[in-house]
Amino acid sequence: MASTAAVQHLDRAQLEATLDHVRASPAEGTLALIVQRPAVEERVVLTEARLDVAEGLEGDTWNQRFSKRTEDGSPHPDMQLNIMNARILAAVAGSPERMPLAGDQLIVDMDLSDANVPAWTKLGIGDAVIEITDQPHTGCAKFSRRFGVEAHRFVNSEVGKELHLRGINARVITPGTIRQGDAIRKL
Repeated sequence: MASTAAVQHLDRAQLEATLDHVRASPAEGTLALIVQRPAVEERVVLTEARLDVAEGLEGDTWNQRFSKRTEDGSPHPDMQLNIMNARILAAVAGSPERMPLAGDQLIVDMDLSDANVPAWTKLGIGDAVIEITDQPHTGCAKFSRRFGVEAHRFVNSEVGKELHLRGINARVITPGTIRQGDAIRKL
């Protein structure tokens, strides 16, 4: 995994300068990156993967992660997949090698705002179908450490929440194979 040492984090003005580019994201987009998390702090970038109704992204540890949002602490079924906009991630990451550090499994060139993909919108990717859920995705201390406190504040600001700059959560509805570069279709 890419190092977080000697990385220049963007300040608020630099982050705000990315907004026009992020807002220009297409309504139906492209799967830019697939990132599997086989263990804590490990990332594997895949060109092809399988989405499964029970497992989420096959080989990912979503189904082993504790959740504060379930009564028993089990993995939250509506948070199987974390999806982030590739344009904002490229800006905060600073280089393509650092993009997997975000911890999101699907990095997309697509408008993730509520206006474009509200909760319960179904998306087709490859032969799989996923559904956007209403579970908020706000990031964590790891995101702040990797990309800077200002980036964390920015993605959780009013405009950040409106555009879902930190990303959205989804679950798998129909299993199937996805590939980097696949078109993403609203169903």
